[in-house]
Amino acid sequence: MVLEGNPEVGSPRTSDLGHPGTQGSCVLSSPGEDAQPGEEPIKYGELIVLGCCEEGGEETEAQRGEVTGPRAHSCYNGCLASGDKGRRRSRLALSRRPHANGVKPDVMHHISTPLVSKALSNRGQHSISYTLSRSHSVIVEYTHDSDTDMFQIGRSTENMIDFVVTDTSPGGGAAEGPSAQSTISRYACRILCDRRPPYTARIYAAGFDASSNIFLGERAAKWRTPDGLMDGLTTNGVLVMHPAGGFSEDSAPGVWREISVCGNVYTLRDSRSAQQRGKLVENESNVLQDGSLIDLCGATLLWRTPAGLLRAPTLKQLEAQRQEANAARPQCPVGLSTLAFPSPARGRTAPDKQQPWVYVRCGHVHGYHGWGCRRERGPQERECPLCRLVGPYVPLWLGQEAGLCLDPGPPSHAFAPCGHVCSEKTARYWAQTPLPHGTHAFHAACPFCGAWLTGEHGCVRLIFQGPLD
Repeated sequence: MVLEGNPEVGSPRTSDLGHPGTQGSCVLSSPGEDAQPGEEPIKYGELIVLGCCEEGGEETEAQRGEVTGPRAHSCYNGCLASGDKGRRRSRLALSRRPHANGVKPDVMHHISTPLVSKALSNRGQHSISYTLSRSHSVIVEYTHDSDTDMFQIGRSTENMIDFVVTDTSPGGGAAEGPSAQSTISRYACRILCDRRPPYTARIYAAGFDASSNIFLGERAAKWRTPDGLMDGLTTNGVLVMHPAGGFSEDSAPGVWREISVCGNVYTLRDSRSAQQRGKLVENESNVLQDGSLIDLCGATLLWRTPAGLLRAPTLKQLEAQRQEANAARPQCPVGLSTLAFPSPARGRTAPDKQQPWVYVRCGHVHGYHGWGCRRERGPQERECPLCRLVGPYVPLWLGQEAGLCLDPGPPSHAFAPCGHVCSEKTARYWAQTPLPHGTHAFHAACPFCGAWLTGEHGCVRLIFQGPLD
């Protein structure tokens, strides 16, 4: 027998762990055990990738029927630049699996480090290995749990990963291909969902690999808890932010925290990969709320609950708003041409001739023109002919990912400098929300394309001129 010492009970925070799925598709919308034929599956929630633009390529329809508007860049504004395919997509619906596949901590063993590989040779046994030194390791074994489902997220394309995510760079392209060095872990995190009401979803750092194991090496941040159990952090960490007031018109950004392997909540480390953990936050939990943000050090995900999505605008509402804006026949105040937002179904990657353009410093909306350049201030700098403010001059694009919107308000504001349009409350919320970047930096970014926001407020109120008649 390889395992030595007396077994101990595992961490209670991981009592609802589930083992990785083996399905090839990440849209896990199979009916539950009690579902009848034709009955809607029980949905736990949805994950939405915050956007990143990518040069070139055509945008395609997402599997759920949503299409994105024509843009100068393809982006996560409704689907991936290369299209939503299989487990690599811009959003994932988590639904109850046909059969419970959960595991929960069973016993903890102290063994000699050289014997770890032999102890973990059983692929049917889920476990977490903590290497304390070259001679001492702790292994926590897991047993089947019939009350939970587990969904794993990471960079790996192996079958145990339900949602494959890749690095997104701020407003400048998705890091793809073998030459791009990723900062997202292959097995970044796991989400555990209760199979019974209220279907609580909890997040944990790290995921099980193809051998059903999680390894925390000698250099990883790990420690014994006061009750004698083990816990640890992944190399680049999994950060979570719960919005204050929920994800609604009254929302305000919360505080970023780090989630441990066992689901405990800690303050942030000095830097993303520092070995010294932050302080335990005892009055907060790893339970996901509507609007919770999950940062994987390279990609940020938004969690939406089914109840929260019911309050979000629908695709029909977004289309009705586009048609209403066009019916007002806004005009270019100089060229006097009629402006119109193009239909998202056109799928083009270049601005339309009637495309509205905006001076992002002042908000005045015009048609496209080639004059007013102030190249001495920068290649993209233009002078507004109405107020003489100099700043970026960009086309306006309606935000097409409804799940990123706080309310169904009219499209009255645009993010600066990218020009994505949404409601005032949605624009102001995201402009006030700092997103992690690098080892310790934070920047507010457009949720539709990932561009870092600029200017005093990060967004601007759009000023349209109506028809002269």
